Amino acid sequence: MKKDRKLKFPLKGKFVAMVAPSFVVDFPYPGMIYGLKKFGFDKVVELTFGAKLVNQAYYKELQKEGFFISTACPGVVSVVLDKYPQYKKNLIQVDSPMIAMSKICKKVYPKHKTVFISPCNYKKEEAKKSKFVDYVVDYRELKSLFEKNKINLNAKKKMHFDKFYNDYTKVYPLGGGLSKTAHLKNVLKKKEIKVIDGISRVMKFLDKPDKNTRFLDCNFCVGACIGGPCVNSTESLRKRRKKVLNYLKESLREDIPEAKKGLTKRAKGISLITSFAR
Repeated sequence: MKKDRKLKFPLKGKFVAMVAPSFVVDFPYPGMIYGLKKFGFDKVVELTFGAKLVNQAYYKELQKEGFFISTACPGVVSVVLDKYPQYKKNLIQVDSPMIAMSKICKKVYPKHKTVFISPCNYKKEEAKKSKFVDYVVDYRELKSLFEKNKINLNAKKKMHFDKFYNDYTKVYPLGGGLSKTAHLKNVLKKKEIKVIDGISRVMKFLDKPDKNTRFLDCNFCVGACIGGPCVNSTESLRKRRKKVLNYLKESLREDIPEAKKGLTKRAKGISLITSFAR
């Protein structure tokens, strides 16, 4: 939790839950939304809109000359700063989807506390450094809370995330999800993009980088976010990946008349440029 503070359930006050799309490897949709609403979350949003805005920022940054390392994964950022300071200048100075979505929520829901629902411990460390994320609850903690409070996530309830819809970035938690959804073909050649999951493989590349690579799209965990340390699932990464892809397909068929699909005007005036200085 942020600054070692723990949330008390049921919640009192206004809270917005920000859910990473990797949630489908552990929790059903829309049961996840139902469960969070039962806990007292006034709003439940998905990180996909924030990911879209991050993609737009990456598209601009990658038009510059040089070698760039993705910074959506705080685990990678931490390792680069600690073990490869010579690459600090190569880290893309753009917020992660969590921070981006938090900034948007603070603008649209100024009276709400923001709570990120996470598959990863590194997100807790990232949140501690940000004034935009108030709490982080990981998937293991959330599963325990659902079980303790006997909340049936399979209850037949027709529910949707609150606003900020953007379907295609639901694949962000998969390896290469960022580069696949950032529409980079007009900026980089395919051979200039390197996708690596697993920090040992990332470090091996940084020890001896490919001179043709201009953009390293990398994640700390093998399997990217669906392989996060706080994921409950014991299924194979292949099956987890399939769940995310099926979730994307289902969402494209979903009829949500009130959805404001990816309207970037909601983020007008918000800067996603950041610094990874120690």
